[in-house]
Amino acid sequence: MPSMTDAQPNTPSHFGYGRPPSPHEPGQAPFNLEAECAVLGACMHDSDVIDVVRPILGEDTFYRPAHETIWRALLTQHREGKPTDPIVLTELLQQRGDLQRVGGPSYLHQLADVHYGIGSAEHHAEIIREKANLRRLLASAIRTVQRAQEPGADPEAIRSEVEAEMRAERERALASGQGRLNRFATDGWSFVKETGADAEPLWGTREKTVWAPGESLMIVGAPGVGKTTLAHQVVFARLGLQETVLEMPVAPSRRVLYLAMDRPRQIARAMDRRVFPTDEKILRERLVVWEGPLPATLDKEPDLLADLAAAHRADTIVIDSLKDAVSTMVDDSLAVAFHNARMRALRNGVEIMELHHQRKATADAPRGQRPALDQVYGSTWITAGAGSVLFITGRAGDPAVTLHHLKTPTGEIGPLDVTHDHVRGTTTLDPSKDPAVLLRNSPGGLTARELAAVLFGSSDPERGDLEKARRRLQSLVASGLATKVDGTAGGAGGGQQTRYYASARHLTAVG
Repeated sequence: MPSMTDAQPNTPSHFGYGRPPSPHEPGQAPFNLEAECAVLGACMHDSDVIDVVRPILGEDTFYRPAHETIWRALLTQHREGKPTDPIVLTELLQQRGDLQRVGGPSYLHQLADVHYGIGSAEHHAEIIREKANLRRLLASAIRTVQRAQEPGADPEAIRSEVEAEMRAERERALASGQGRLNRFATDGWSFVKETGADAEPLWGTREKTVWAPGESLMIVGAPGVGKTTLAHQVVFARLGLQETVLEMPVAPSRRVLYLAMDRPRQIARAMDRRVFPTDEKILRERLVVWEGPLPATLDKEPDLLADLAAAHRADTIVIDSLKDAVSTMVDDSLAVAFHNARMRALRNGVEIMELHHQRKATADAPRGQRPALDQVYGSTWITAGAGSVLFITGRAGDPAVTLHHLKTPTGEIGPLDVTHDHVRGTTTLDPSKDPAVLLRNSPGGLTARELAAVLFGSSDPERGDLEKARRRLQSLVASGLATKVDGTAGGAGGGQQTRYYASARHLTAVG
């Protein structure tokens, strides 16, 4: 990301106007020309920035009249759906007779070279608005001094006028200038019905969602259990190179930005296992890979994640891995700062998948043992802000591992016994844990207790596991693949006494 120090040829002192006087000198109106130049340049570079900064800036906010003229030209172009680059703006300003007054074509091109991304433009717009508000307050104060010095001045009249001006200024600021107070506010009906609450999942089904839109997906596990293998299959499905992962559909993405911060060479080798010559065009156009550390950690620059997505026109970001994106994972305040970075990107329509590690003390737990969220490394706020958490258990390098769904947007998937093919970079389900298959292979039917014992590996399943098994059997009944026969009353838990059988339709379809 450029800095104004690094971009001296493009700072306002080199735009043909000379260096402006310091805004801190006595008698000088508050302003920040560097911020004005940065916002205008960002709007020329990416017209979507205009929608971000317009509610913040309001009317008559720029200090330099030439900048206000350019801003109004940008608004005109954007309102009409036309490009906002300096070439098009030159033509428009020429037609209006304003081109030379704003500094000519060369000044527009120099402005276009100063841009920092959407997140930075928002902050720069806040600076511009703040300076404009200070100038208005200063002008009001000067008017008050002038009125107080007039012969026969009435203190009560002046006080009433000042109070009226202050009320009007605050109402103006709240109504138009302070976009940070209303930019992301919406009415209750729109929030419930139009913000994606009923949207199709990115991975999975509505009943069993692995990755929901607008919520991050975290894949956790010890080194060598296949986190990257699984993540790459989801990435390739997002790119349209496959339709499903673990037999569940994956929605396509426009462009994926993969932050390969942890051993990028190894990540490249892992991807290469399933890349073919026919994939070249898609990978060149729709996959961008960032190699190595970021310019700053996300807890230090919360807008960096959103800015990276905007700079690379990506609607999906993969963070590989979280430990490389945050200064430290165990500090609660830094974890909250990272979550702010995560949420700012999600709010901008960027979907996020995160790869993370478990605590070392639990890395050698027996295969199949059920993990918990407190086994994820770092502050609890890391997982608290995630929308979905998948936890892979197993031994490093073992092709057979177990996938647990610890945090669910809708219905829980798994636990799933899966097998990694490390040669082809694919992962397949173990059909022996599929409830439909288990039921079909059980002529005497299954109770919820019997299914839970198989799925969760315990001869004495917990109450929660029994309920999960019962719901899965009920879903088979609802889909016509099973029938239910109620058992005798008086047993420990009615669901345990009820037996389920494969339906004739299920058996016929298989046969």
